[in-house]
Amino acid sequence: MARRRVPATDGEAALRAALAATAAGTKPDRNTLATAVRYSLEELAERAPGNSVEVRVPPFGVTQCVAGPRHTRGTPPNVIETDAATWLGLVSGQQSWNESVQAGKVAASGLRANLSEWLPLFRAGQ
Repeated sequence: MARRRVPATDGEAALRAALAATAAGTKPDRNTLATAVRYSLEELAERAPGNSVEVRVPPFGVTQCVAGPRHTRGTPPNVIETDAATWLGLVSGQQSWNESVQAGKVAASGLRANLSEWLPLFRAGQ
């Protein structure tokens, strides 16, 4: 089970606020964006437990997820990295995994670096 640092009520509120700001064509404030990203990374780790893939959303957070071989030293063999706006688009279903990877919005390296099985985590409007 993933260790939670962001209470669900705070995370859900931040996610809704960040998505609403984006939909209105404005940028969410940094604290709201950070909370939404961290909450969604924790949710991913909860739904896809494991340590074979590292998901990075700099500068806000990182998590390890997906069952498989565990790495213990150095750079993990399966790494996914994206910006906060793309990440929130992916977890909310507003952007597709394949299209984001093909457009270069998501850097995914390694055999297990594919989150399409677990995304979206939330549906816009939830």
